[in-house]
Amino acid sequence: MTNQLSLMYHTAVSTATRSAPDLDRAVTLFHALSDATRLSIIEMLRGGERCVCELQDELEAAQSRLSFHLRVLKDAGLISDRRDGRWSYYRITPDALKEVHDMVVTMQPKKNARSLPTAAACCG
Repeated sequence: MTNQLSLMYHTAVSTATRSAPDLDRAVTLFHALSDATRLSIIEMLRGGERCVCELQDELEAAQSRLSFHLRVLKDAGLISDRRDGRWSYYRITPDALKEVHDMVVTMQPKKNARSLPTAAACCG
């Protein structure tokens, strides 16, 4: 099994088209979206703002586990929260999901992209 932590946080990737901050931002966003629980939270929030108690009940998650996942999503800027008395309410940050969408669109292969050379032509 590969060392996933090393792969997720390795920032020494270089490309001709993306700057280091762009790559760091992409890593943060895709990491936040790479967990089934966090995707479930995003799906639940699609219908609008939800109280943390509702999220906990529907996910059948321990408070500490849910807090961890909410923190990852919040640190990535994908969700925001507000307090009302002793309760916290969470909602999706639409601009962040648009940012994810735009990143994915820019990663699509370019039209008329160059074909890969054969092994003999490239490495032989």
